[in-house]
Amino acid sequence: MPSLEMSIPHNLSQQEAKRRIQELLPKMKSDYADQIKDLHEEWKDNTGKFSFSIMGFAVSGTLNVNESTVDLDGNLPFAATFFKGKIKSVIQEKAQEILA
Repeated sequence: MPSLEMSIPHNLSQQEAKRRIQELLPKMKSDYADQIKDLHEEWKDNTGKFSFSIMGFAVSGTLNVNESTVDLDGNLPFAATFFKGKIKSVIQEKAQEILA
């Protein structure tokens, strides 16, 4: 399974960055309810594990909320390899919006 690794900088407190990230996945599920299914999210301290399916493809990963970055380590379905650049771009854009 192809991996997707990103580090998104922020200027928020670690707690505020985590709060905003925790609000993102349910919002995405609501906004894209016809495409995102089986969303699972589990947090322990500042590390969150997530999984969901989008358009029938399984996606999973880990988010680490640090003092100045949010690090994403995710797994994409092999079929999404060709769209990895676009996926990364969309995630970067959305993360920067919520962490601004």
